[in-house]
Amino acid sequence: MSQTDNRPVVLIVDDTADNITLLTSLLGDLYKNKVATNGAKALQIATKEPPDLVLLDIMMPGMDGYAVCKELKSNQVTRNVPVIFLTAKSQEEDETQGFALGAVDYITKPISPPILMARVSTHLALHEARSKLARHNEELEAQVEVRTRQLAGMQDSLITAMAAMSETRDNETGLHIRRTQLYLHALADHLKDHPKFKDILTERVITMIYKSAPLHDIGKVGVPDRILLKPDRLTPEEFEEMKKHTIYGRDTIVAAQKELETPELFLDIARDIAYMHHEKWDGKGYPSQVSGEAIPLAARMMAIADVYDALISKRVYKESMSHEKAAAIIVEGRGSHFDPDIVDTFLRISDLFDSIAKAYSDHAIVE
Repeated sequence: MSQTDNRPVVLIVDDTADNITLLTSLLGDLYKNKVATNGAKALQIATKEPPDLVLLDIMMPGMDGYAVCKELKSNQVTRNVPVIFLTAKSQEEDETQGFALGAVDYITKPISPPILMARVSTHLALHEARSKLARHNEELEAQVEVRTRQLAGMQDSLITAMAAMSETRDNETGLHIRRTQLYLHALADHLKDHPKFKDILTERVITMIYKSAPLHDIGKVGVPDRILLKPDRLTPEEFEEMKKHTIYGRDTIVAAQKELETPELFLDIARDIAYMHHEKWDGKGYPSQVSGEAIPLAARMMAIADVYDALISKRVYKESMSHEKAAAIIVEGRGSHFDPDIVDTFLRISDLFDSIAKAYSDHAIVE
């Protein structure tokens, strides 16, 4: 035999020397045998180095076989080790109790050697198959986790690239995307405990809102350059054309959704944000003039994030506004332009908005 002993390990637990001698002689060279003459010793051996199978007597002094089996099955280290009871207790209720405790088999004494050997072989084979399956599942789960992270990274990169594409045609910088995304995440994180929103803003939904936010102005790719890049304020007619970016954005995302076999929550949210972030609480926004809670929550949140960022940002046709003045304008719009509950949350975390704006300022990137 080689130095590496790969034989299955069978732990024999019996307080009678004759039984131990019989079992070790039957199992012979096929298995590596370990022996315990009482329950406490059996648990010590099994916990230190779990065997592949336990042959367990029931009637032993001190801790009986039932108690040993119960301890083995309650321990994370030994719970999957198969246990076969070998006992003189032959009543139906005894066998029922043994299986109820988690044993895989129940053999009554006197032992039939062929039956013992067949059942030991069968349960060792089953144990090995289950162990291999468990290891395979762990490997698959690890592969799935890696692939999921890769796909999430690709998804994020694609979203950012699509959003950046719209920004390159606008007077705004790419940092507008990042700022509004962070504003939105801050709002969601502080709204999630609000009684009105706690059932909506789960961690998954907050993550999807964060992922979707950069696509809020994707529809600007459909607006003519003469309007999008105009260095002055738009005429009423031009502004009507600019408003259509919400429709273009919705249609772009809807077209992407039709190509998918299964729904994607982040695209549902992205569609709502792109289409409705210019709607107002009082119904005087665009493009559909819906009002109140008929406006999706993510779009109501983006309304504040987008307006705040527009106010504090410098444009060719206007100077930047201070955080304090921008916050005051948001408050003025409470109940008319903006959802009152979201405005109240904005006020509680307005310093966070200011910090984000300063950390990702357009001025900083120009320098």
